[in-house]
Amino acid sequence: MTQPPVPRIQLNDGTSIPQLGFGVFKVDPKQTERIVTDALEVGYRHLDTARIYGNEEGVGRALAASGIPREQLFVTTKLWNDDQGTQSVFDAFDRSLDRLGLEYLDLYLIHWPTPRNDRYVETWKAFERLRESGRVRSIGVSNFLAHHLERLLDETDVVPAVDQIELHPYHQQPETAAFAEEHAIAIEAWGPLGQGKYPLFELPAVTGPAEVHGKTPAQVVIRWHLQLGNVVIPKSATPSRIRENFEVFDFELSPLDMTEVGGLERGFRTGSHHDNVA
Repeated sequence: MTQPPVPRIQLNDGTSIPQLGFGVFKVDPKQTERIVTDALEVGYRHLDTARIYGNEEGVGRALAASGIPREQLFVTTKLWNDDQGTQSVFDAFDRSLDRLGLEYLDLYLIHWPTPRNDRYVETWKAFERLRESGRVRSIGVSNFLAHHLERLLDETDVVPAVDQIELHPYHQQPETAAFAEEHAIAIEAWGPLGQGKYPLFELPAVTGPAEVHGKTPAQVVIRWHLQLGNVVIPKSATPSRIRENFEVFDFELSPLDMTEVGGLERGFRTGSHHDNVA
């Protein structure tokens, strides 16, 4: 069956982002080109990487070999913590573009606020200059909580287009999500399936709708994200699961389903606390 096109979300800077993307966190650099090629063949056009992942080159090779017109692709990468600053931002950006083999980025994110270093405001001002240059279409942040976002809004001129945060049914970050909604900042969910650390796929709130719709529990959780309005970037190295995670636009969860999955909130994160990453 042909899947409907991936919907796009309008960002606060006038650009738009495909709501479903493909993430390559912890993807082996030696396998990245093959895995991203598989994702592109399935239909993904939104790719999410980062300097610290060590696989920007593999993403770039897959993009170059795909023959897909650049304007049909949406590519995100992230600035690592030790590159925060001003000139260091410009240098790191150039290196990422070179590794990806691209002339511009669709989205560039500050990977972590690292508040102990107190450089994310300076870094954000450098991001603003990058956007003004036209070499990146949209700028945003990753792993920023509401108080980090509030400081950016108070001390700089551009509201982030995106905040990419850990978000899954067991860890929904309501305070940050509410702040983002108030300021038209799109929420992008990493670790959207809980990274296998919690028994999400065994719970009736998830298995029930899966049975009704003839879908897998993972597809139900991805669909929950989409209906919330989140951008979501599941990852997998397995071709069948890459395809499965994409086949989520031909069914819809009921309001009761949405409420029951939303009721799984436990505040359980899989990653580091936002203020503890140096």
